[in-house]
Amino acid sequence: MAIKLHPSIHVHAGEWLKSEIVEPYGLTVKALAEHFGVSRQALSTLFNGHSALTAEMAIRFEKAFGVKADTLMRMQTAFDLAQARAHENDIVVGRLELADAA
Repeated sequence: MAIKLHPSIHVHAGEWLKSEIVEPYGLTVKALAEHFGVSRQALSTLFNGHSALTAEMAIRFEKAFGVKADTLMRMQTAFDLAQARAHENDIVVGRLELADAA
């Protein structure tokens, strides 16, 4: 039996990056976006939890701050899965029965 974690444990990677990395350094979204070579809007939507962290953006954070991209991507995936699990009963799919290939 798998351990079921409460969805509140899962944090959006962008929101975590904003509160734990960007804000403590006193960085602005505009300055960081310029440093990363991305739009201010791209970072803003990430930090506000309106878009998911991409692998490329995770690598940018890894290069700039040293936080592992793999860890950030696992954080984002766990958050996304928790969001989907919250309404998994609405997803109606039956078990696919496959014929034995023998």
